[in-house]
Amino acid sequence: MSARHLVTGGAGFIGAGLVRALVGAGHAVRVLDDFSRGRSHRLEGIDGIETLTGDVRDAAALRAAAEGCAVIWHLAWINGTRYFYERPDAVLDVGIRGTLNAIDAALDAGATRFVFASTSEVYNRPDRVPTPEDERLLIPDVTNPRFSYGGGKIAGELLTLHMAARRGLEAVIFRPHNIYGPDMGFAHVIPEIVERIIDLSDGLRRDAITLPIQGDGRETRAFCHIDDAAEGIRLAGEQGKSGAIYHVGRNEETAIADLIRRIGDCLGIALTLEPGPLQPGGTPRRCPDIARLAALGYASKVDLDTGLADAVGWYRDHFMASRGA
Repeated sequence: MSARHLVTGGAGFIGAGLVRALVGAGHAVRVLDDFSRGRSHRLEGIDGIETLTGDVRDAAALRAAAEGCAVIWHLAWINGTRYFYERPDAVLDVGIRGTLNAIDAALDAGATRFVFASTSEVYNRPDRVPTPEDERLLIPDVTNPRFSYGGGKIAGELLTLHMAARRGLEAVIFRPHNIYGPDMGFAHVIPEIVERIIDLSDGLRRDAITLPIQGDGRETRAFCHIDDAAEGIRLAGEQGKSGAIYHVGRNEETAIADLIRRIGDCLGIALTLEPGPLQPGGTPRRCPDIARLAALGYASKVDLDTGLADAVGWYRDHFMASRGA
């Protein structure tokens, strides 16, 4: 068994996927989560892990969790676009205070490596698509609460590179791009679309509906299944060069209208899309250049249709069961 790893936010969607990948690679893993959004059932069936309950804003709890750990994977954050608008103070508090505490805990524990989970949101509207890791980072409007998330992540990257690394830790950053899968939470585009289709189709009793959407559907994203993402994160964190940044994702750009129609296909519902206004602060295109991660041996294995069938099926079953169907 290799040295122990600590994963903060390890009961989150991406965190639990990473925990599974680390255990699969033979590592001993400790999880720290406050379970405000993380779910313990995501960790069921993963043998040999240690789970602690604690808030990353609690410095003492983080120091205790980091004790005896050689690698700290810092994923704890408040995610979900809805929360960026509704709870920007909490997003910043958990993000920045939590990252400072995680770095201090890693140093106190004598850890050798600190791996920070950033986000594709740091680019806002990138000048280059597919986007390489050296693209400029942008916060276009500090008065918009949406940027509590992207701005907090930029601060976290600065802390990782210019505090953690300068004080003796090997420091690696990964930027995930639109990771999806079963049980990813509910404040995301795929579960939100599934729920709206079920509601508008009267519990899937109608075979065709009109679905209002944000924007005109030409906006693009590159969706990466959690199984691929977890392996990519593990590779970046374990084999990545100290001081380097790695995209984790899939370099297949998909229009949101196409994604929504594929979700409809998974549910057996024909959709007519009705364009509407976009929330301010979004970006029209997002797709990562993943050459840097591919050089470490990463290759995506789950295509979008297969991954959507997996995710949409989970949410269909969940929403139908909650409606007594």
